[in-house]
Order: sequence, then C-alpha cells, then structure tokens
Amino acid sequence: MISPQSKPSFRLTRTQRIRKSGEFAHVYGLRNTSGDGHLLVFAAANGRPQSRVGVSVSKKHGNAIIRSGLKRRLREAFRLTQHDLPGGLDLILIPRHKSGSTVEDYQQSLTTLARKLAGRIARSNKECGG
Repeated sequence: MISPQSKPSFRLTRTQRIRKSGEFAHVYGLRNTSGDGHLLVFAAANGRPQSRVGVSVSKKHGNAIIRSGLKRRLREAFRLTQHDLPGGLDLILIPRHKSGSTVEDYQQSLTTLARKLAGRIARSNKECGG
C-alpha cells in the first residue's frame, strides 16, 4: 500500500503561479522562447526547487468566457504535468490562435517545450560560468 507521504500532490498552489506583472516582465525580457502548433512558452530560471506557471491569453482569442476556458485548460495541463517538468523554471504559457488544442495537446507540448527550454537555460548558464 502506498503511504500518503509518498503520493505526489497534483494541487496547484499559490506559490506555483506567476501573478505579478514584474515577474511576467522579467520572463518576457529574457526572450527565452520555444513553441509549436499548440503553445508558445517563455521561460526563465527561478532559483526554486519547483517550476511556476503564468498564463497569458490575448483578446484575439475571443471574449472573456473563451479566454477563461483557455486559461483553465492551460493551468490544468501544468497541474497534471508538473511532476514531469524540470524544476526551477518560471514558465509563461501562451496558446496559439485557433489551434483547437485539448488539455492533452497542451500537456504534451508543455512537457516537450519545457525540457527544451531547461536545456537551453542550462547551456547558457554553463557558458556564462554559472
């Protein structure tokens, strides 16, 4: 039997969310991006053991109801894949316009793109001597 302590939590806590505009600006400013047909992801190292997520959905996607639905799907994709993602990253997720993506599509894209960005950040830090 699995003890409650060894079971990974899939809750998305307040500390796992990027909420302040300054934090968004910092990640955007580094211009470390990767994308595919479903997502565009901006990333930055955050110096924490776990990754955090921020979601940005522009008005070109539709009205508030549609945008809120997209945000919920993106946060759900992060929540379900958080244990498969590299730690120590701040990720901003931007859905592609008219992609018709599902939560499963976002999960697959997020995992692939976050790993690619983590490798890029690690190589950059190694080259800078950090």
